[in-house]
Amino acid sequence: MYLKKIALFNYKNFSEVDFEFDHKINCFVGKNGIGKTNILDSIYHLAYGKSYFNPIATQNIKHGEDFFVIDAEFEKNERTEQIVCSIKKGQKKILKRNGKVYDKFSDHIGFIPLVIVSPADRDLIVEGSETRRKFMDSVISQMDSHYLKQLIQYQKVMSQRNALLKYFALNHVFETDTLAIYNEQLHELGHAIFEKRKQFIEAFVPIFNTHHQAISGAEETVQLVYESHLFENNLHTLLQDSINKDRMLQYTSMGTHKDDLSFEIDHYPIKKFGSQGQQKSFLIALKLAQFEFLKKQSGVKPLLLFDDIFDKLDESRVAKIMEMVNSAVFGQLFISDTHAERTETIVKSTQQSYKIFNL
Repeated sequence: MYLKKIALFNYKNFSEVDFEFDHKINCFVGKNGIGKTNILDSIYHLAYGKSYFNPIATQNIKHGEDFFVIDAEFEKNERTEQIVCSIKKGQKKILKRNGKVYDKFSDHIGFIPLVIVSPADRDLIVEGSETRRKFMDSVISQMDSHYLKQLIQYQKVMSQRNALLKYFALNHVFETDTLAIYNEQLHELGHAIFEKRKQFIEAFVPIFNTHHQAISGAEETVQLVYESHLFENNLHTLLQDSINKDRMLQYTSMGTHKDDLSFEIDHYPIKKFGSQGQQKSFLIALKLAQFEFLKKQSGVKPLLLFDDIFDKLDESRVAKIMEMVNSAVFGQLFISDTHAERTETIVKSTQQSYKIFNL
């Protein structure tokens, strides 16, 4: 699978621009602030129906304009596929495949397997559990559309339960029968989500460990640990036991929406005890493991986007990644960098075909 061409209209800082891509390596070079990352983000937008960097859709429209359009042509399984993503202020975002509008964006997730490696990935370490849950869920969802539907349904039921708890508090009432209906639905959905997350971690961790050992030279021991209330008890029991607390808080305090991934080095939080270099190695291993996991599950090499990585990585890490390019581990690559000469030197060393776009 590869992206053949893309056209952007009023997307972020671009009024109108289009590119035709090499099937292997494509590099965007130029000064900071010129829009290199925005091009990578437009490709991400086509895979996930949203920006990697700014989830508020209308804020991706160029200043002074009232819409944006991303129009691209892919080749997948020897078929040409046109994907168009657009939004107009005051209207819903539209995602189309070969001219047909998706009723639900969730039906599109996984059609374009894609992994992005970016300095923004550090949020996975420094931010709260929601960021790490989203990472886990996005990887599973690309391979399992039913899982994504369960997540959406779980969130809907939990919002309804939270609204009921607020209603109880406001009106000084308590209806156990109504609450029991939501508890049962959350139990069923939460158990299914928990089991799939467990299965994912069991398959993912060995891949992650292999990549981390290669990148770090096997000098460090790291852990990726799935944490969930459901290891303690089933969700139905947990919800019943926490009802007094939930009534006081007026929201659901137990469940898979509180799950986390613990990033550890020698069994200590890498956020507190890992150096910047160790944190970088951890994140790169995480994203390369995501790439390999998706490739194994789908049988397709995902698109791989490297945002500003040569500025952020030392020579040994860059060499490791380029070694993987040479061994044909990766499919199509998109790279942004501030130094044209450095980029060309590195991509030439791969002896693969490439294009460099000077912005």
